[in-house]
Amino acid sequence: MFKSSTEAVPEQLNAVPRHIAVIMDGNGRWAKQRFMPRIFGHKRGVDALRETIKACDAMGVEFLTVFAFSSENWRRPVDEVSFLMGLFLRVLESEIERMHANQIRLRIVGNRERFTPDLLALIEQAEASTAGNTGLTLSVAVDYGGRWDVIQATQAMLAERPELAAGFDEGDLAPYLAMNYAPEPDLFIRTGGEQRISNFLLWQLAYTELYFTDMLWPDFGRAALEEAVAWFGGRERRFGRISEQVNPAS
Repeated sequence: MFKSSTEAVPEQLNAVPRHIAVIMDGNGRWAKQRFMPRIFGHKRGVDALRETIKACDAMGVEFLTVFAFSSENWRRPVDEVSFLMGLFLRVLESEIERMHANQIRLRIVGNRERFTPDLLALIEQAEASTAGNTGLTLSVAVDYGGRWDVIQATQAMLAERPELAAGFDEGDLAPYLAMNYAPEPDLFIRTGGEQRISNFLLWQLAYTELYFTDMLWPDFGRAALEEAVAWFGGRERRFGRISEQVNPAS
């Protein structure tokens, strides 16, 4: 279990982030700019994700978490939601062997109640087949929301430990959060020009460095990732302390 950044300063602070979280925004606009249906942007976005996974693995990033479909994305047009769910299914089918061969460990986080039986079965198969891998841990957030995460964690905790209804702390709740197997993100990246976190990892982003770029997700490649990581490397991460504590020489 990893310590929360509000309880203790993370032990491992490197120029390369240990954990990167990404909101992959701009697929639809990328397609619209090219006078194509939105679905072509989502397809190109899958290629961008594949490149980002490779780049993270090569750079020594241990955890990559991407926001694929939020709990609010169900509000989109029915045909787009249907396409996105179908694309998710097809990508899982085509990528499981590749991920396993590259020692990537796959985790799907989010509310699975609306998933079809065939999608649920494939998710379980993908997670089981890659569970023992020792490389990059790729977490894909699907039907995920930060508020949902805190609520489901609280419900699960109280169901298992009803005595905590009288009072509990972060350490009590942490094991029940959807991302309990990973350290908190060091670097958050959002493409597409928007500057908000959109209900993504609300609990976990407490002390994460936030990086926003106007680049649309399908155009986000290795060079763009390296630029974001270089920006991160120049940040002074204080976690509530002052500069003189972080860098006594200064």
